[in-house]
Amino acid sequence: MTSPYTVQVAQSLREIDAAQWDACANPQADGQAPDPHGDESHEAERFNPFISHAFLRALETSKSIGPRTGWTSTHLLVKDTDGRLAAAAPAYLKTHSMGEYVFDHGWADAYHRAGLHYYPKLQVAVPFTPVTGRRLLVAPGHGEAARSALLGGLRAWREKIEASSIHITFPTRTEWEALGASGFLQRTGQQFHFLNQGYADFEAFLSDLASRKRKVIRRERKEALADGITIELLTGADIKEIHWDAFFHFYMDTGERKWGTPYLSRAFFSLAGAAMSEYILLVMAKRKGRYIAGALNFIGKDALYGRNWGAIEEHPFLHFEVCYYQAIAFAIARGLSRVEAGAQGEHKLARGYRAVATFSAHDIGDKRFARAIEDYLQRERVHIDEAMREYEELAPFKKVP
Repeated sequence: MTSPYTVQVAQSLREIDAAQWDACANPQADGQAPDPHGDESHEAERFNPFISHAFLRALETSKSIGPRTGWTSTHLLVKDTDGRLAAAAPAYLKTHSMGEYVFDHGWADAYHRAGLHYYPKLQVAVPFTPVTGRRLLVAPGHGEAARSALLGGLRAWREKIEASSIHITFPTRTEWEALGASGFLQRTGQQFHFLNQGYADFEAFLSDLASRKRKVIRRERKEALADGITIELLTGADIKEIHWDAFFHFYMDTGERKWGTPYLSRAFFSLAGAAMSEYILLVMAKRKGRYIAGALNFIGKDALYGRNWGAIEEHPFLHFEVCYYQAIAFAIARGLSRVEAGAQGEHKLARGYRAVATFSAHDIGDKRFARAIEDYLQRERVHIDEAMREYEELAPFKKVP
C-alpha cells in the first residue's frame, strides 16, 4: 500500500514553519490535544522547551552549532498529502562525539582501529542538552504510521550520506522501548533529579530528610550567602541584556577553566531570551553591587531544567545554593514535579536529588560491531541498575521502617 507520507530533509530550522514544528514537538502548547491513539500521549502533555522551534533555531542562528562546530543540521521531516508536517526529528550530522553526554568514544576508537570510519554519524538529539524528551515528534492525529515513516527516513538518510550509525539520545522511555522493538540497541544511563512530593515549601522538603542531612543543608545555605551575597530570581521581561552580559562572563570563565571552550555563543543567550523568556529562570548572585555568579534554567510544564552555571568569585557552597537549592525552592513554589539538574554529579544526591534512569538508542550500520556493542550494553545496563539501587540506599531521606 502506498504511504500517505513523504520524507524530506531540512538543513536549517529556518526552512521549517515554526507553528508546524511546534505542533509536532509540543502539541499542547497550542492547545491541541495529544493523539489519543498514540502510545505516548501522556508524555506529549509535558511541554519541553528544548525541542521547541525557538530553542533549536537559537542554536543555529547564534552559530553555536553548524559545520564548523561539528554539528550540521539535517532535520528529518515527514509530510502528509497536504504538504503539512506530520512528524519531525531534530537531527545532526556529527564529526565528533562531544556535547552529547552519552559517551561513545570507545566505539569510535574501535571502528578506527578496524580501518572503518565512525564519523560522520547521525545524531537525533538536542545539542549540548542532556534532558529527556521526545525525539520522534509526531503531530496529533498521525500516530504510528507517521512515526514509522520518520524512522524509515532516518535509516534511509543514514545510508545515503554514508554515516556509520544513528544515535537517538535522551528519548522518553516509551520511545526507547519502541526503538528497541524496531531493532535499535538500547542503552541506559542515570542522572540525579529532585522529585517534588507535593511539598508546601522548602522546609517541608527538609522535613523529609534525615536530621543530620537537614542540618547540613541549612548550614550550607547560610554559609553560601555569607559575605553579603544576595540572590535574584529573574524570568520573563525582568531579564535584560545586562544580565545576559554578566551571565555569559560567568559561563565563559567557568567553562574555559573546566572543559575548554564552552559550546554556546553570546548571541545564543540573547536570541533564546528574546524568543522564550517566559520559559527561562535566571538565578543571579550579587555581592557588593555586582553579579558574581549565576545559573540558567528553563521552565517546562512540569519540570525545571538546570542547564548552565558560572561564577567569577569562589564562595563556599554558592554553587549548591544557586544551582540546586534555589531550583528546588522555585519548583516547589511553582508546583513543578521535578528539577533536572543536568548530567552526572553524585554530590547532588546529598542535596536531596535522586537517581533516575535515562535512555538512548543506537542503530549501528556494521552488524559485526553492532553485535559487540550489544553485548557491552547488556553488561552496562546491569551495572547501571546496581548503581541506581545503591544510590537509593544512600539517599538522604528518612528511612521508612
